[in-house]
Amino acid sequence: MNEQTFMKLMQILPKSALSTAVGMATRLPAPAPLHRAAIKAFAKAYNVDLAEAEHALEHYPTFAEFFTRGLKVGSRPVDPGEKVVVSPVDGAVSQVGYAEHGRVMQAKGIHYTVGELLGDETAAKPFHGGAWTTIYLSPRDYHRIHSPLGGKITGYSYIPGEFWPVNPASVKNKQALFCVNERLVTYLDTVAGKCAVVKVGATCVSRIRAAYEDVITHEGKPGKVHRFDTPIPVEKGGELGRFEMGSTVILVFEPGRVKWDDSFQPEAVVRMGRRIGEIP
Repeated sequence: MNEQTFMKLMQILPKSALSTAVGMATRLPAPAPLHRAAIKAFAKAYNVDLAEAEHALEHYPTFAEFFTRGLKVGSRPVDPGEKVVVSPVDGAVSQVGYAEHGRVMQAKGIHYTVGELLGDETAAKPFHGGAWTTIYLSPRDYHRIHSPLGGKITGYSYIPGEFWPVNPASVKNKQALFCVNERLVTYLDTVAGKCAVVKVGATCVSRIRAAYEDVITHEGKPGKVHRFDTPIPVEKGGELGRFEMGSTVILVFEPGRVKWDDSFQPEAVVRMGRRIGEIP
């Protein structure tokens, strides 16, 4: 299927209803032999490293619990150093740069603003000119999201939206894709100043779950902005949330606070906890 045909199909597909249905299916228990066979087939199809899983397959009563699995202790060591920025996820770099005039690149010829991404122009202003990156999580990846630096969680914003795929065809063709889809934004105060960790929903990403408060997206809830009266401490590599099915994470920092490593380029494979930049 060529990209234009794919995009036309996505235009008419009931993406929200499909995502809800898939999510419900992944949370349903199934007979153990069938369940384990399905997980093994998925792992084989997507080359998932089952040896890294925190538990044996029989520990996971639903596919959703397997998909959001933790990892064995020591599987993702966090690079030390207060000024070392680490990847918040396993995945592949889609784009990376600095938000000149508050603009971020989605793909060649397609840009959006930080204000559109965060759904709040006032919240976006501190990030104009700052370092940003977009990281794509494939089905084979570990799907929990972690803090790139130590600091405090100051609040979050849930922005309801659509459920377009975040595959290369959509990224190259759908204007402001990451500003159209559902998002859960976690705001941090870190040793590099303010940071926004944007978790983007997609087709069949049934829910995004926060680790620091009982927040679950895609439940038919209205948008919400919340600031904590007492910020919640988080260490570098501390868990912020998880995708129930995979998607994309976007990091945004204040200007002059973070410099990306030269090796941190589009298509680079990253692992949670490994160095991607530094505080200059």
